[in-house]
Amino acid sequence: MTAPTKETVAIIGAGIGGLAAAIRLAAAGLSVAVIEAQAVPGGKLRSVTVGGRSFDAGPTVLTMKWVFDDLMQACGRRLDDEVTLTRAGVLARHYWEGGASLDLHGDVAESRRAIGEFAGAREADGFRRFAEDGERFYLVLKDSFIAASRPNPYSLSRRIGLSRPGDLLAIKPFSTLWSAISGYFADPRLRQLFGRYATYCGSSPFAAPATLMLVAHVEQEGVWMVEGGLHGLAAKLAEIAQSLGVTFLYGDPVKTITLDRLRDRVTGVETQSGRRIEARQVLYNGDVAALPTLLGRSSQQPAKPPARSLSALIRCSLAVPNGVPLAHHTVFFSDDYEREFSAIFRGGQPPDDPTIYLCAQDRTDRGRLQSGLVTGQVERIYGLMNLPANGDRHRYDESEVRTCLHAMEQRLARNGLDLQQSQDPPHLTTPEDFARLYPGSGGGLYGMPSHGWMASFQRPGSQGSVPGLYLAGGSVHPGPGVPMAALSGMLAAARIQEDTASTSLFRRGAIAGGMPTAPATAGGSPSR
Repeated sequence: MTAPTKETVAIIGAGIGGLAAAIRLAAAGLSVAVIEAQAVPGGKLRSVTVGGRSFDAGPTVLTMKWVFDDLMQACGRRLDDEVTLTRAGVLARHYWEGGASLDLHGDVAESRRAIGEFAGAREADGFRRFAEDGERFYLVLKDSFIAASRPNPYSLSRRIGLSRPGDLLAIKPFSTLWSAISGYFADPRLRQLFGRYATYCGSSPFAAPATLMLVAHVEQEGVWMVEGGLHGLAAKLAEIAQSLGVTFLYGDPVKTITLDRLRDRVTGVETQSGRRIEARQVLYNGDVAALPTLLGRSSQQPAKPPARSLSALIRCSLAVPNGVPLAHHTVFFSDDYEREFSAIFRGGQPPDDPTIYLCAQDRTDRGRLQSGLVTGQVERIYGLMNLPANGDRHRYDESEVRTCLHAMEQRLARNGLDLQQSQDPPHLTTPEDFARLYPGSGGGLYGMPSHGWMASFQRPGSQGSVPGLYLAGGSVHPGPGVPMAALSGMLAAARIQEDTASTSLFRRGAIAGGMPTAPATAGGSPSR
């Protein structure tokens, strides 16, 4: 490994945002060092082992493939040449009390047919309108918000076009997702199904904005299964970054972002082992709530902790499923959705009747066992129930975890599934564990929740609070999720490139004119 130099861009965190930024910067010719606390890349795209078998233990869904196509194009590659992707025909299977089920499909017409058979022609027509409006939301916001630098309400209005007030009003900015969905569906089960889109960004459907209806179109554009899992995707991106000259330093967390106090700008980072890396630009790819500590400004932390998104209890186990058939992605809904989210966000308590998401990692999208496995053998089953993000102030002892697992099993059984667990101990991750893994998060997996119409504008952009500091990850614009975090890294990389080019032009102009080189405050470069 080549040692980082003074000209290096230092990236803190090898999560998907940091990896995307590293690739973009290295492809543009910049020297990049990525410092990662864990022994492997991936961040939340992590893997665990149970009974000698590897599990994806983080995100399990890849959407917005165009983000990664663009990333690969920037370094002269094709995503389809780097990883094996399979587009899902069945997006997810959903079960309610007694085993009533509905598959949502990657084809709008097929989903409409299935909804008609499940709930009647009126609900099928509601889905048609819902899908059309979700597409409209997406087309209005894709370039003006999702893939653009952080806007405010006024700049977003300008990007959409002040002459197009119909588009601004059409995205229902002041409605909650739940109230908007009620205008399309009378069946409470379908309200639950599509209200679940709020959980994709760690939020409650009763408080998240109706703009999240665009998730419907995002899924219709493609839900992809990655051979080797999403952790495998992270490993591949790290491999590509290394081939471009990026240096990775694993297992040595950053302790401090070093500053020139006189000029109040970054000068690099220092790790827990005492390693110092000088850098003119530092990109922080982590929860922004941890930044004050890294900057030595912990005394400026707010007395009241900021609002946090959902956390979770995740169980990765080997089990034999009995009862209703599983797809690759299967959701088992609770009886009272509002009570469930009220317990988490208002009560700060685990719900006594949780909705459960299972990922059967040895099954295809439609539920067929992959080659080499037969019915009755143990399978890799990833189970998730939502919990409050209180892992930094609440201890999840064995008794409470056992209570949560019992609630999971009860809900699965009421919806028709029994999981016969193997003797291999499962791998469990609680909010307390997530709080340790991701400093500053308290266990929240998505940054701040998307509650209220202003929430999306309150996430910080790629420019940090100190000159030379940049931000990426799920807690900054454009938000959480694998493709969104990748976009945040790409936006930050673009900003670094712009600032670096401006500094270089200024300094060359100053030298050509017989002037001394620009000081750090003007040129954006620290002097050591």
